[in-house]
Amino acid sequence: MIRPMTSKLDSLKQHTLIVADTGDIQAIRTLRPQDATTNPSLLLKASGQAEYHHLLDDAIARAKNSASPVVEACDHFSVALGSEIVKLVPGRVSTEVDARLSFDREATLDKARDLIARYEKFGVTRDRVLIKIASTWEGIQAARELEKEGIQCNLTLLFSFAQAQACADAGAFLISPFVGRIYDWYKQRDGRDFTGIEDPGVQSVARIYRYFKQHMYDTVVMGASFRNIGQIEALTGCDRLTISPALLTQLAGEQGELSQSPLLTSGCEDQLERLDEKRFRWEHNEDAMATEKLAEGIRTFAADQIKLEKVMAKRAGSAA
Repeated sequence: MIRPMTSKLDSLKQHTLIVADTGDIQAIRTLRPQDATTNPSLLLKASGQAEYHHLLDDAIARAKNSASPVVEACDHFSVALGSEIVKLVPGRVSTEVDARLSFDREATLDKARDLIARYEKFGVTRDRVLIKIASTWEGIQAARELEKEGIQCNLTLLFSFAQAQACADAGAFLISPFVGRIYDWYKQRDGRDFTGIEDPGVQSVARIYRYFKQHMYDTVVMGASFRNIGQIEALTGCDRLTISPALLTQLAGEQGELSQSPLLTSGCEDQLERLDEKRFRWEHNEDAMATEKLAEGIRTFAADQIKLEKVMAKRAGSAA
């Protein structure tokens, strides 16, 4: 009897929990991931699609009499879209704190609590939501406090080993190391391409994964920001991978059996180290790629948040 071939996506699902990196409800409905995650860039894209305009209009109406109606409307839209997504996944949806708060611990705490309260008004319990926070020192310390309150966090824009160490020490539920953006930086610097296990982004995630497992951290490692399926295949067996609809579709269309990456099963060479603020800032600063990409990522998400606010303000004006 001939055994039917398995798609790479189905094979990957046997080793790794799959998360859809999108705010596109139709894509989530089609691809059926375990979890889904959004960010300001994805929300901005969603705001331009007609199928989500009713959520924009409802957000504007609800925020009309608030002190900051545009900001309020954006927060409501973010949660409304997340509430629609959570109906389609058995797991969680990640919703991001405004990147402009990345260096303000108290403001991050306030915003995270507010987002959770909004979800609860939609009937979505906090165990279905992850609050995404940039992996700055301030963001990591905010996550430490939120985790104690039962608000679980997804620490994003993570590029350095020091960020990963600090997140684990803070008890963060999950981290999202950005494979593709690390790859981009080294490709531009070195003027060459990288494939498979030689990819610096892949190596970074694998190192973090080995460190967490060796030193018995519960923090989930979720590779993110992929540029090609080779990067995904090289991280087969990672706790979770968040993947764009285009790459999920490509994986579903290709046949092949995937097995756990040897990068994830080799020994850990990093000794346990707990970083205080001074040590964290120094170690992170020593990584030129990480400092550049973290700053760039915060600026990009902040810019897209501002664009979303402009979209909301313009739509509110036309609806007035």
